Amino acid sequence: QVQLVESGGALVQAGGSLRLSCRASGETFTKNRMGWFRQAPGKQREFVARMFLKGTPEYADSVKGRFTISRDNVRNTVNLQMNNLEVEDTAVYYCWAYKFQDYWGQGTQVTVSS
Repeated sequence: QVQLVESGGALVQAGGSLRLSCRASGETFTKNRMGWFRQAPGKQREFVARMFLKGTPEYADSVKGRFTISRDNVRNTVNLQMNNLEVEDTAVYYCWAYKFQDYWGQGTQVTVSS
């Protein structure tokens, strides 16, 4: 059974930083994409960042220059370093992986206060 478990969500002031982590178990995604989506209250889930283990990461325009995605093959994890957070970044952040189908984590809450 594949599980994606996120951690690192918290309440932070605008301008602050957070690091989200997601560990996959039950499957390895070495040759597949992993990434992050988010869903703000009253809005649809949206893409944030994704990458293969090696290669150029992809980012949503709204987070370019502030967020950095990274992966650790040994730990089977994907991380999201979020800097210069804005109130508009407040959302539940979901870990995502794709291997013949989409896999999702349960989500971790990020709240940015002004």
